[in-house]
Amino acid sequence: MELNLERVCVRIEGRPILSDVVLSVPEGSFVGLVGPNGSGKSTLLRTVYRSLKPSSGVVRVGPDDVWQMSARVAAQRTAAVLQDASATVGLTVAEVVALGRTPHLGLFDRESAVDGDVVTESMDRTGVLAFADRAFSTLSGGERQRVLLARALAQQPRLLVLDEPTNHLDVRARFELLDLIGELGTTTFAVLHDLDLAVRSCDQLVVLDAGAIAAAGPVLAALTPVVLREVFGVAASVERHADGVVRITYEAKPLAD
Repeated sequence: MELNLERVCVRIEGRPILSDVVLSVPEGSFVGLVGPNGSGKSTLLRTVYRSLKPSSGVVRVGPDDVWQMSARVAAQRTAAVLQDASATVGLTVAEVVALGRTPHLGLFDRESAVDGDVVTESMDRTGVLAFADRAFSTLSGGERQRVLLARALAQQPRLLVLDEPTNHLDVRARFELLDLIGELGTTTFAVLHDLDLAVRSCDQLVVLDAGAIAAAGPVLAALTPVVLREVFGVAASVERHADGVVRITYEAKPLAD
């Protein structure tokens, strides 16, 4: 399902955070949101998963404004993988993943066989089924992120949003997680801090700078040398190599102030 933001603005305590943001995440694509620290990336993502209502503008998942939906319907359509996993304290892996079925259950409903099958399939797809009975707190960082992804998949969302999903992971775990996300086929919009990972893994990029879109489109078109210099302050170029992988090449010396 396609995501569209139409002239989204956010002001917090009178201060503009986002200004007239217009962007589109095509159905089935993996789009990365990148930008310097403080550019408004996480704020923008919060407007998508109904954590922060825009001051003006519209956020649509499919044809519908997410802020006109009920919280339950919005959660059935959009799943978020965030850095805060406090709700998982004391739970097993299977119990954490089963939380993803909550938007599909009524107030007094109990988990059905269908719900159990969805939870099992979600754990299998993310490679965590083998430790379904382990305490979530005993897992490594990479394993925890896979479990949180499995919980999101158990929601059976049409849109997956992620806020820096590779934060605090080692290099191998970062590659494995983003490769897995790219293979899911679910429309995905993710805040990514690491530009090298973003260009390697995403179909398209949106570059946010001071709360406004500085560039957007396919990776090679969005991250031009000019954008890298003016937005990120680095002298670099992005190229697709013979092996098909897109990589950033940085100049040896940093830019002068």
